[in-house]
Amino acid sequence: MTEDESSSEEGIMDSQTTGEDRVRMVARQLSEPRTVNWIASEAGWSHEPTKRVLKRLVDDGILHRDDSGTHTTYYPDYRRQAMQEAMRLRDSGHTVEELTDRLADMKAQIRDWEDEFDVESPNQLRGTLAEEGLDADEEDRRRKIAHEWEHLQRRIEIVGFAIREWDFLTPTTEPGEASS
Repeated sequence: MTEDESSSEEGIMDSQTTGEDRVRMVARQLSEPRTVNWIASEAGWSHEPTKRVLKRLVDDGILHRDDSGTHTTYYPDYRRQAMQEAMRLRDSGHTVEELTDRLADMKAQIRDWEDEFDVESPNQLRGTLAEEGLDADEEDRRRKIAHEWEHLQRRIEIVGFAIREWDFLTPTTEPGEASS
């Protein structure tokens, strides 16, 4: 995609969504606590209206607010996110066998990294950056692998939950049946 196409798409998104909609979209995609300023910047909206939307999202239980640090941060209800993702996996058209295969592949990837680097966690892998003789490319590779490892650990939990609760996550009614 060219820069002009990217700018054009961003312009369309900005013109077709309200600032509140953009704040809500950014808030739903948070994977770590973020400040009002960061969220406002990502949403392309000003600070005060963003703060009001975030307050409503906290009141509605969609986000949590943390005042314990230097700056107030907002983060999603990770349990709600996990449940929604498990429901999306259940409704995606994949079979439980396909998800089980995906789960096995993710676990095998982690075992490969454990064997390759002789470590048991992403942080232990990060600790290997202190080793003598690593060039910048290898350090960068290990940082990326540690990040991916953490991502896979979260995915394993969610996919495992979707598999364990497969029957529970089955929709109970078809959309037309609910109004009958």
